[in-house]
Amino acid sequence: MQAIIPLAGMGTRVRPHTHTRPKPLLRVANRPVLSYVVEQLRAEGVDDLICITGHLAGQIRAFMAEEFPGLPVTYVEQSVQRGTADAIALAEPHVTGPVLIVFVDTLFDADFSVLHRHASASGIIWAKEVEDYQRFGVILTDEAGFMKRIVEKPSEPVSKLANIGVYYVKDHELMFEGIRHVMDRDPDLGEYFLTDAFQYMIDRGARLHTAEVGGWFDCGQPETLLETNRVMLERGHGGDPDLPDSVTVDGAIAVAADAVVETSAVGPNVSVAAGSRVRGSRLRHTIVGADSVIEDCDLIDSLVGDRVTLRGVRGRVSVGDDGVVEGERT
Repeated sequence: MQAIIPLAGMGTRVRPHTHTRPKPLLRVANRPVLSYVVEQLRAEGVDDLICITGHLAGQIRAFMAEEFPGLPVTYVEQSVQRGTADAIALAEPHVTGPVLIVFVDTLFDADFSVLHRHASASGIIWAKEVEDYQRFGVILTDEAGFMKRIVEKPSEPVSKLANIGVYYVKDHELMFEGIRHVMDRDPDLGEYFLTDAFQYMIDRGARLHTAEVGGWFDCGQPETLLETNRVMLERGHGGDPDLPDSVTVDGAIAVAADAVVETSAVGPNVSVAAGSRVRGSRLRHTIVGADSVIEDCDLIDSLVGDRVTLRGVRGRVSVGDDGVVEGERT
């Protein structure tokens, strides 16, 4: 099975970290988000990827070559960001049959057996019921669970089924026809939306079944990245660190095997990537990148990039790769 993974976004909500790193390569529980997604797709039988790249594309290519060397990957560049329909349109020359489409702003618990239970459907749209429905595009369905339309950020509770950006399209030819129809018109709010192509499909008789996921974990902004880190740590990702007696641990944490943590209090919800050193510090709800140095700090709700030096820092920080922040030493 093929899968299209759009990866071209600038990741503006997670700056400064995405100035030097593509958003799909940001880590939760010491692993890039993209790694979780690709492993899940491979487990479901995906053996051919089409990656739509743009911002810092070379890092995506290098990561895939190192992490998944035997997996066939076709790379297509989206040089101008014109929306989700535009991204998927670029994949058309390479799609040969039914296809999965996965946007990697999120991690998710999806039951892919629904593909077989609804084999006669034109496609599947995965969704998650949410209370803060005003933040999302929500899916309206008929009594049998088939999509009627998607309403973006409704002011009234017409539906609480949020569109999570994971799709299976069996009738790919009709989808690309719909994308061309969408892109022949003026863009909506400056973008071409894939969901408008799905509406085109439905208006011409396609039946897109809606399937609800068990879990949906956003990785697209700092606070949700930290929350997803917590979920992955509590699920056992990141391993069980072997730390010295001088370290106090509270809750689930991950410390890379070659990282050094000494005379510190760590957790809950803390991950420390390879090569980093933490001494004399307290870390809570914090993600630390690789090869960073943290000394005499008290951090909470923080994102620390790679090769960062922090000394005497207190409170909440978001420091990109190669940053240096020094406060008062105690």
